[in-house]
Amino acid sequence: MSVSARLSELGIALPAVAAPVAAYVPAVVHGGLVYTSGQLPFVDGSLPATGKVGADVSAEDAKAYARTCALNALAAAADAAGGVDRIAGVLRVGGFVGSADGFTGQPGVINGASEVLGEIFGDAGRHARAAVGVAELPLGSPVEVEVTFLLV
Repeated sequence: MSVSARLSELGIALPAVAAPVAAYVPAVVHGGLVYTSGQLPFVDGSLPATGKVGADVSAEDAKAYARTCALNALAAAADAAGGVDRIAGVLRVGGFVGSADGFTGQPGVINGASEVLGEIFGDAGRHARAAVGVAELPLGSPVEVEVTFLLV
């Protein structure tokens, strides 16, 4: 099944590619791979929340934001690759969680990204991953996700 057909089956519409907030491009194609820049959970150009996970933002909400980040990454990758059906799978996810002191649930938050990629790509969505707690993220975002995709 094509990626576009799977997205349709899941009822997922990819968002428009988020505009960069600094001096970079959303994604780069090189050697059969697409590397995305870190994606924030923008929805229609705005962050749905700001603050630290474990204080201002719940882990459950942050997990949903990580899912949004992954879909933003897929949209950026598809745009750079010439279409979503050129994406064959996921190699690596890097997740960053703006964490309150003592918050240790970063893996659960980044599961939001990993799980949606698994739903979309099946076995080809299994990937290596990092889930890292950080003091601050751009624009006060609670989460940021970068993805390396494999091309067809």
